Amino acid sequence: MFAVVLITCPDVASARRVAEGLLKDRLAACVNIISGLKSFFWWKGKLEEADEVLLVVKTRLALVKDLVARVRELHPYEVPEVIALPIVEGSDDYLAWLGEEVRRA
Repeated sequence: MFAVVLITCPDVASARRVAEGLLKDRLAACVNIISGLKSFFWWKGKLEEADEVLLVVKTRLALVKDLVARVRELHPYEVPEVIALPIVEGSDDYLAWLGEEVRRA
């Protein structure tokens, strides 16, 4: 079973740091960095607006807890957004590759 994990970062530099850390630790097979995100959210009782960068991470569902722990170490936010969505279907070849590239849980 696999997952797509969404992580927001304040800038490309921090996004690269998180992406590279996850890849080096074999917690992710692939990470996409998408710039140009505009986020609106509540933080400490105040409505905030921020320019952010989105990471789209592909991994094993069983590794999500380890991935979240690693993101906490690498990420500059006090409470980083890390949301995992199960991959329910996909290309057999891609999913086989994904499984080979991330460590076994």
